[in-house]
Amino acid sequence: MITLDWVYIFAGLTFAAFSTLTVLDRDHPRRFGTAAFWGLLAVSFLFGSYLGDLGNGVLVLALAALAGFRLLGQSHPPTTTPAERAESAARRGNWLFIPALMIPAVAILGVLLLEKVDILGVPLFGAEQPTIIALGLAVAIALAGAMVWLKPPMLAPLQEGRRLMDSVGWAGILPQALAALGAVFVIAGVGDQIGELFASYLPLDTRLVAVVAYCVGMALFTFIMGNAFAAFPVMTAAVGLPIVVFQFGGNPAIVCAIGMLAGFCGTLTTPMAANFNVVPAALLDLPDRDAPFNGVIRVQLPTAAILLGINIVLMYVLAFRF
Repeated sequence: MITLDWVYIFAGLTFAAFSTLTVLDRDHPRRFGTAAFWGLLAVSFLFGSYLGDLGNGVLVLALAALAGFRLLGQSHPPTTTPAERAESAARRGNWLFIPALMIPAVAILGVLLLEKVDILGVPLFGAEQPTIIALGLAVAIALAGAMVWLKPPMLAPLQEGRRLMDSVGWAGILPQALAALGAVFVIAGVGDQIGELFASYLPLDTRLVAVVAYCVGMALFTFIMGNAFAAFPVMTAAVGLPIVVFQFGGNPAIVCAIGMLAGFCGTLTTPMAANFNVVPAALLDLPDRDAPFNGVIRVQLPTAAILLGINIVLMYVLAFRF
């Protein structure tokens, strides 16, 4: 049986390899700080369930300290030469996208078909998070296929992987950190307090107002948190479930799905979503890349407003009819 633990081990070993290769890279400008960062992340994947709450908390604080004191740097490991990459691209053309496209294809196949497969009475996938298991399996299969087809140097995937992660830096783990923070907020009862505030200051006695409050609240809280996954449990506990679903009878699947889309509208507008809005500006070397609201965010603002309005209409029309 392929369980979620296999995915954690796969990810942990990958980050451990990044850390080891960084230590061995004498040309890296901040090799020890960067190696420590990816090494601690590897420890969290491989041994997080054994560390306990205190141990994991200390590990997160150490990660924050390494990032906060700017101890991370960017690597430029040698893999293939620019001439070799240009020759490969010219020879294979758009077929080079096949390994990348294999990941979503295999992941969807895994969720739709492989999740239901039994081998000698034992399910192929564990019951916990089969979608993530399918995604991990898809990455492994795509990587193996690319290695057989392209025949790069054996360490090329790891070297290019750490180069990419170094370019993203600490923002690469921001979604997980913010999602965890959202779960902490739920346990602390933040959703209940926000629900009381909404009930005190907004007349949530009609469907339209409740839908607008939920969708706009998802976008605003995502703007603050930087991640719709962090905002979702809080706003859904505060408004989505108790008011839109239970009070007015909205379809919970439709309400939650469109609520997440409304949250993503907030993602388009906030510098807190560093991996979406700050990293691209840095990689593209935009003139205002260090501004709180850089060119990437400003271009996305009209799209976010339009999509938020569409989400409100869709939830109001669909959630109470199906």
